[in-house]
Amino acid sequence: MDEYLEIERRYLVDGRESKPWREGSELLHIEQHYNVGVLLEPRQDALWFKDRPFTNLTEKEVDFFASTSTWTTRLRKRNDAYVLTYKSRISSDTTLELEWDIEAEKAESLLACGPFPSIRKTRYVLAGIDGMMWEVDEFEGELAGLILAEVELPSSDKEVALPSWVGREITGLASWSNHALAETLASRTN
Repeated sequence: MDEYLEIERRYLVDGRESKPWREGSELLHIEQHYNVGVLLEPRQDALWFKDRPFTNLTEKEVDFFASTSTWTTRLRKRNDAYVLTYKSRISSDTTLELEWDIEAEKAESLLACGPFPSIRKTRYVLAGIDGMMWEVDEFEGELAGLILAEVELPSSDKEVALPSWVGREITGLASWSNHALAETLASRTN
């Protein structure tokens, strides 16, 4: 099950001055669309969309679907690639996470059924001084100016060296999740 667990800590970042995370980082352009799972149905060994298989499921993934009904669903476009994610919260810093690469044509067909609550951001990926990988998200659109950082960990009790630019920890605060931010934006337009 460990390969399906995501353990992370999240932080606010003050980006009013220098932005050292931009130096030498991998750069990703990300769009995340939430609640896409309302159009997908797990059946036997696949997730189905409009009476066609959308992505195949392993036996273990089928078991996970049977074990919980509390999923957050997201279709992420990262540069030109799409990834479908189902997440279920286990604790404040740990989620069960299932992910599948999705062909662009299938992903765009699903998104055409929207709109779905969504966010856009630029992500910078860099190694911290202890070798842990950090992802710093600079949000765009109505969330411009918001910067969040997260670090994935091998266990909840793993110590991590915090960069000087990291601010208040927001791990486990649901109102700061990307999903909650997308829902807030969507409610403003309705």
